[in-house]
Amino acid sequence: METWITDIMNEFGYMGVLFLIALENIFPPIPSEVILTFGGFMTTTTNLSIFGVVISATAGSVVGAIVLYIIGLQLDVERLEKIVDRWGHVLRITKKDVHKADAWFDKYGPWTVFFCRFIPLIRSLISIPAGMSNMNVGLFLLFTTLGTFIWNIVLVNLGASVGSSWEDIVNYMDIYSNVIYVVLFILLIVLVFLYFKKRRKKK
Repeated sequence: METWITDIMNEFGYMGVLFLIALENIFPPIPSEVILTFGGFMTTTTNLSIFGVVISATAGSVVGAIVLYIIGLQLDVERLEKIVDRWGHVLRITKKDVHKADAWFDKYGPWTVFFCRFIPLIRSLISIPAGMSNMNVGLFLLFTTLGTFIWNIVLVNLGASVGSSWEDIVNYMDIYSNVIYVVLFILLIVLVFLYFKKRRKKK
């Protein structure tokens, strides 16, 4: 996959960066770390600039985020309630749980969107619950743009600073991603445990 990504960027420059990052947001398994660090390296060997790569990547991220936000809009609270009516007894989820989650996102959504832009995999998927909660589109775009702009600046500059050793950054980012996945998995287990413990107490 890395060869395919670098070939597109070599061929299409800024538009290639924009396209790949938009695609990465919609299909998270595509690694943004490769796109951004290689884009940074390209600024040392071509006429591409760091500013241009960052702006292209940010535009691509916003495009991809909007697509997932629109998908989230199709899964609003009413639709989730219908799913809970049918499958709630299997999923152990009630309508009250859905409304609690929606209220939580209404309160903390903007900052959640911002900080999640720095978490692998979640950075893309967070756009879906933002749409599901009907988060104000202006706030969504603002915090998505700010978060992804910072992420892009850091990785593009790292790629430019290490030059031909840009793949080393990708390796370090893989370690970072794996650590984050382990932490998220542990957190998920804790939350599930606390959820069922709370339900047992209520009974």
